[in-house]
Amino acid sequence: MWYVSTRGIAPQVNFEGALFSGYAPDGGLFMPEELPQLDRETLCRWSTLSYPDLVKELCALFIGSELIPKDDLNDLIDRAFSRFRHKEVVRLSRLKNGLNVLELWHGVTYAFKDLSLSCTAQFLQYFLEKREKHVTVVVGTSGDTGSAAIESVKGAKNVDIIVLLPKGHCTKIQELQMTTVLKENVHVFGVEGNSDELDEPIKTVFADVAFVKKHNLMSLNSINWSRVLVQMAHHFLAYFQCTPSLDTHPLPLVEVVVPTGAAGNLAAGYIAQKIGLPIRLVVAVNRNDIIHRTVQQGDFSLSKAVKSTLASAMDIQVPYNMERVFWLLSGSDSQVTRALMEQFERTQSVNLPKELHSKWERQDYEQMAVMECDGCCVELCPGNCGPRRGNVTGIPRTVRGRDGG
Repeated sequence: MWYVSTRGIAPQVNFEGALFSGYAPDGGLFMPEELPQLDRETLCRWSTLSYPDLVKELCALFIGSELIPKDDLNDLIDRAFSRFRHKEVVRLSRLKNGLNVLELWHGVTYAFKDLSLSCTAQFLQYFLEKREKHVTVVVGTSGDTGSAAIESVKGAKNVDIIVLLPKGHCTKIQELQMTTVLKENVHVFGVEGNSDELDEPIKTVFADVAFVKKHNLMSLNSINWSRVLVQMAHHFLAYFQCTPSLDTHPLPLVEVVVPTGAAGNLAAGYIAQKIGLPIRLVVAVNRNDIIHRTVQQGDFSLSKAVKSTLASAMDIQVPYNMERVFWLLSGSDSQVTRALMEQFERTQSVNLPKELHSKWERQDYEQMAVMECDGCCVELCPGNCGPRRGNVTGIPRTVRGRDGG
């Protein structure tokens, strides 16, 4: 499978190229050139699989056996999940009234990002050992990405990791998880400003292609396609475990509530929709509400300042994975996507073109909605019966089975 930049200028790459690139050389994000379509037979076959087996199927689909043979891929994924505390890796907890919680916190750092980063690190080391190469990983974090990335590569001989930690903007636990790792390949630096502000120089560095190549730099933030790929499995497992039967026509719809900051999980869910998974996404954001304003009003613009909330990992004003969403929404139109993102980078404000926002409203409103919350996850009942609240730090994914529209 080939991958192209959302901005359409960078040359296409295979999965290995996308894995090691982070940002594309033209500043865009890598996406599959063509999305596969899953038929009912495939969904039925996948419906009984465990979480690790769903990851294996999705990765085989998007990586290709010519890069990682199936037996090697399965071994890498088994190794990635070997340190998780729960035997199922991911567990669905059933509550009342059709409300379910997908437990994504059984990894080493208790963050859902342990899932995608543990796999991504295995893929990374597989290719590095094969090519006899060394890379330096650069990560900017609002908390959970940094600690999960460190755990995934600490002690690796062919990887050094540099983590930029915004002082005063992470939880104490996550700060300690990052600053108490005594491994020679782990380098953590406290920086002034918030996570959005530290993303700017990181993106500038990756735009210097010669510098990146000279120092073998890459990123493990959710700009990296591998992160988004593994996160798609969350949505598939949620759907299958909430759906008693796939014998109905059409297939039943499941509503998935996705707390998000940089929109990596949103992008993963939207891609899962596009390849055939019948889910409706409800995106939960906190007071840093750029995604809410974008969906509701077409207003993709920064507020005056990042607002601190109880969910500090979601205190993000620049959800960079929205670029992937715009690209999908525009029908893979790189010219439209590039114009939007370049204007946003210049002015920090974009109003979505009417034809693009109306397409969102007309085609995708029933599949995507956004809730605002303050340090909590909000789940809306069908029929406007009001919100249900849960702790976002303890409930990184809430799913609800629905029998109708």
